[in-house]
Amino acid sequence: MSVKSEPNGRRSVTVETEVPGTPEQVWQAIATGQGITAWFCPTTVEEKVGGKLTMDMGPGMETHATMTAWEPPRRFAAEAPGWMPGMPPVATEWTVEARAGGKCLVRVVHSLFASTDDWDNQLEGTETGWPGFFNILRLYLTHFAGQRCSPVRVIAMIPGTEEQAWQKLTTAMGLHGAGPGKRASAPAGVPAFSGVIESVSDKPKMYDLLMRIDSPAPGALAIGSYDCGGMVMACIVLFLYGDAAAPVAKREEPLWQAWIAQQFPQPQAEAGAAVTGA
Repeated sequence: MSVKSEPNGRRSVTVETEVPGTPEQVWQAIATGQGITAWFCPTTVEEKVGGKLTMDMGPGMETHATMTAWEPPRRFAAEAPGWMPGMPPVATEWTVEARAGGKCLVRVVHSLFASTDDWDNQLEGTETGWPGFFNILRLYLTHFAGQRCSPVRVIAMIPGTEEQAWQKLTTAMGLHGAGPGKRASAPAGVPAFSGVIESVSDKPKMYDLLMRIDSPAPGALAIGSYDCGGMVMACIVLFLYGDAAAPVAKREEPLWQAWIAQQFPQPQAEAGAAVTGA
């Protein structure tokens, strides 16, 4: 993986994946609010040039972009402010190409203009993060295409390393060392889940696991640990699909919030500040 540098100052990374579905089905999944919410994060999209694209990655992590191209079902592009203070604006282009066998190639290009390599680490970090999300997209299009999603997302920001957080998270959930194809369910004391593991990555910068679940509702369970510049984010997301999923998500979210807070207690000073609003 590397950043492509051009003489005009454009620096970019490109990632792509093959997924099942027609261009129209894939477009619904990658270019609409309902579709993106079903495999990535809660999203709203104004489907036109000049429209707003808003993604909610968690508390304090909402991003906003403006559509610069809108060509359904083949291509759209958006531009957002830099992901960090002082970072140049970042342009993102999505394209869909039909392939044989009822599949499509999805390509994502992130680019910015800079005279130095100061922001290459941020581009490369985004590049390494996409494979895990593409696994969820592929699962969604294979088994749940077009269905509405009611997500449950809980996170804990903690000190330490990604590996330490990953080992604690997977051990507590009874998933440590488990591989693709293994059926697993929640051990005692963990909110209910059961299903089959689809994929696992336990390499530095790519700690994530994906399950196709049948409990507490049909859908997907994704867990991971990610470096966030001095802190580590431990994350659990349930993507629950279908018209009956909303009340299940409402019931399960506080259970998972309580569980992750118990596993990763916040330092007392931070907890006090959160309560008082300091």
